[in-house]
Formats: sequence, structure tokens, C-alpha cells
Amino acid sequence: MAKLILKSKEDATLDFLSLGAMVHRLDPSVIPFRKAKQFAVHVSGGEYNVAANLSACFGQRTGIVTAMVNNGIGELIQNCIREMGVTPFYKFFKHDGVRGPNIATVYSDRGHGVRPPVVFYNRSNEAAALLKPGDIDWDAIFSKGVRWFHSGGIFAALSVTTSQLIIEGMQKAHDYGAVTSFDLNYRAKLWAPIGGLQQAQKVLRSIVEQVDVLLGNEEDLQTGLGIPGPEVERENKFDTTTFFEMIETVTSQFPNVKMVATTLREVLSASRHNWGAVLWYNGQKQQTPTMLLDVLDRIGGGDGFASGLIFGLLDGRPVEEALKLGWAHGALLTTFPGDVSMVKLSEVEALARGGSARVQR
Repeated sequence: MAKLILKSKEDATLDFLSLGAMVHRLDPSVIPFRKAKQFAVHVSGGEYNVAANLSACFGQRTGIVTAMVNNGIGELIQNCIREMGVTPFYKFFKHDGVRGPNIATVYSDRGHGVRPPVVFYNRSNEAAALLKPGDIDWDAIFSKGVRWFHSGGIFAALSVTTSQLIIEGMQKAHDYGAVTSFDLNYRAKLWAPIGGLQQAQKVLRSIVEQVDVLLGNEEDLQTGLGIPGPEVERENKFDTTTFFEMIETVTSQFPNVKMVATTLREVLSASRHNWGAVLWYNGQKQQTPTMLLDVLDRIGGGDGFASGLIFGLLDGRPVEEALKLGWAHGALLTTFPGDVSMVKLSEVEALARGGSARVQR
């Protein structure tokens, strides 16, 4: 099987480019929404978060292709994208002042202890769902050089046209020699209005045919791609035997896939998780140690893992080191409020090497 071949930094103006939807997440912290009086606002997006992390923590030149709306929420999001150092490529939509098109709202409290976090959405008349093939001038972007192109299952689930746009972008990325990655991120609530599980599997399989690096856990592989596997709620979350068996099925059905990686998470309570990560690359199997996390905000941990892993590969680090950087960065991201990184590269590297939480003087 072929290995990943990355352009050099000198041959590209962007190290990494994402395609996805922007959202604003309302966070009442540990207060349930029915009792909340105030919220923090986090600018987010499953695909955007990876670009933001790679820029802010890892110093990479990143971009985001997305829909944008000309109202106050759109301006808030544009400001945050600038602050994170991400280059935007917007398709603008005019808000009518009443109904939209809108920037989606995600509602997510953090839960605590035995009380789990609760996530729900308002994605009605979402601007990003209107994106379709032909809306983006891919040649103008890729002709300047892009090393890595990424999208995900959340964006694919927004409408019948967003998945087609992902495929268009993936094909253009390959034309220009970029590595492509896709995070399955299967969300049943998002797929339900556009055909449910059967449609999700059909769409996601057509996208994965274009992908070099696949991110997804056992549940994503089973539900999103229809790959046979074990009961999701099995006892030992860190027994990777079945996961690697599933990867053999994935790579036999999708020989274009060169790498598969995922986090391993055992939820002991909303505030305490066991955390690990696993990777398959070119027939080699890698697994991190298991870490016990005291979780402040779990949202974005998987995106944190993806960005650390991708940085390691972009930076030419050994695969096992790239996996540990993803594992460490995802863990650290759960110690901050919000969806994107507030950590420094040196802190990620220290934890990846086995650093502790002893006070730094």
C-alpha cells in the first residue's frame, strides 16, 4: 500500500485547508439549559476546529472554506477566525433580517459527575447547508499550493449538496497533490432529516473513496460505513483487537485509505474519562498509553486529537510521535472551556513525552 506523500512547505501557501460549517455554541457551563440565565459563546465547527488548532497551537498556515452570513453573528465568527490566524474563503449569504440564512447554534452544557452533558441544535435554514458544487473556486485556492485538505461527517450531513461539495473538493485536492482526510463524525440527529442511517452510509462511503486519512472510532466505522463490528457498549474500551480487524475490512473495501486513527475514550463520569488513541498506517499498528482525564469541557477533544496528529505528519515527525502529539493535545484541550486550543506546542510535547501536572515554577 502506498504511503502518504506530502508537499514541502516551500511548495505551498497553506499547510492545511478545511471545508465545513461554522457554528456558535452556547455554553451555560455546568448549569442545565432549563435553569440557565447566561451563556458563554464559543465559535466552533468540527472541521474548522482542526484548522484553528493547527494555527494557534502548532503554528501552521491554515484556511477554512465555509459559508458566511452578513449579520452580527457572522461578524462575531469572522473576528474569531481572524484571531485564530486562519485564512478564510467565504461564500457569503445575505440574511433577510428575520428567517436567515443563519449561522447555526449549538447548545451544549458540560454536565458534571453522574449527570452527562446534553447537546442539541438549531440548524434551521443554515447557510452552510446551502453550499453546493460550483460555489467554490477550488483552482484559485489549490493552485497556490495546499499540503493537506480536510472535511468531516458533520458537514456532509447538513444537506444533499454539502456531501457533493466535499467530493468536489477532495477530487480537486488530489489533482493538485494534497493529502486528504475525513473525520466520519457520525451524528444520527443530523442525518435523520435527510434519509437517516441508510443515506448516511451511502453518502459517507462515496466520500471515503476519495480519502487518504480516515478518522473515526468503532461506532463511526459501524454506523457511518456499515463495517461489521462489536457491540459499541462493550466492557473493555481499550481492547483494540476488534478495531484493527475492522480496519482490515475498511482498507480492503477502500484501498485508497492509507491511514486510520481514532481516540479511545471510556467515560467513567462526565468529569472523568480514560483516554487513549490508536492508529493504523501502512500495515503498522500503534497505540498510546491510557491517561486518566479530569474533564472541564469535553467538546472538541476529538478535533484536538486530529490536529495534533496532523501536525506531527505535516512536520515530518515519526508516526508514533505524531500519534502521541494528537493524544496529548486532545487531552489538554479538554482542560479548557470552548472548542479550540489554548495550549502551547511545548506543553503538548511535554505531555506526549510523559510530563505530569506538577506545578511549573
